[in-house]
Amino acid sequence: MSVSMTGSGEIATPVESSKSAMTWGPIFGGAAAAIGVTLILLLLGSGVGLTMVSPWSGQSSSLGTVGVTAAIWLVVVQWLSSGLGGYITGRLRTKWAAVHTDEVFFRDTAHGFISWALATIFVAGFLASSLTSLAGAGA
Repeated sequence: MSVSMTGSGEIATPVESSKSAMTWGPIFGGAAAAIGVTLILLLLGSGVGLTMVSPWSGQSSSLGTVGVTAAIWLVVVQWLSSGLGGYITGRLRTKWAAVHTDEVFFRDTAHGFISWALATIFVAGFLASSLTSLAGAGA
């Protein structure tokens, strides 16, 4: 906490807001956008992956090629959806007046990170639920 002197020699204490700097509306909006983009891109990737596989022998791509392509696609999906979700989160938040630009940058980054984390937890929970029900149906 920095303290400054006024012209009359008095010590001026900085005024701090009693409101939280975190706004959940933009975080949920960015997380929802990231989840939606993730699901759309995963469906698109599934379609592209199915074109690489053929029921006739000798017509399919090798298992290694399919695996590497799937891994690269999952990384690209994560980057695109997280980037878009974080961007939307940063753009939807209310403008902070009289706040230093470094603090604004930190708050935007924190909001984007929390949005990414929320979307990742949701998708991981959905995946775990799907795998659990699939394993239960298979047994």
